Amino acid sequence: MTQPWLRAGLIGAAVMLVIGLIGLIPILSCLTLPLELFAFIGIGALAGSSILPRRAGGRAAGQGALAGLIAGLASGIITVILAPLGFNMAGGSNAIINQLPAQTLEQFEQAGIDPAMFFNTGTATGFTALCCLPTGLIVGAVLGALGGLIYASVKPE
Repeated sequence: MTQPWLRAGLIGAAVMLVIGLIGLIPILSCLTLPLELFAFIGIGALAGSSILPRRAGGRAAGQGALAGLIAGLASGIITVILAPLGFNMAGGSNAIINQLPAQTLEQFEQAGIDPAMFFNTGTATGFTALCCLPTGLIVGAVLGALGGLIYASVKPE
């Protein structure tokens, strides 16, 4: 494996898996976003550190962006895979339906629609996929590039 971005990206994917699993622990779930953001920057820095000295900022940023893209893809996929588990741990459909206003439930009833049809594991997983996959790719690439650029700027030799 001669590409620094690939090695850093795969390491980042493993880190994202651990962070995703930490997110399943209710008391620690609030830490997942900051941990992921710092991890993306660190992954980019790791990719940038693998470039032989004299490190150019542009090349390090490119390597960091590619590594962040791989880690972001892994983060998005892991989030989608864990979404049904998190949805059910949060109480599932009944927890959401019980929070709906009475007027909304009446409207569903008048239309002859079961609200559980909209608020279920499949819908939650689908919305998670629509949200988290593109966001993971974009944020991973941007913060990975930033991490690579910062590393090259701080330690060009």
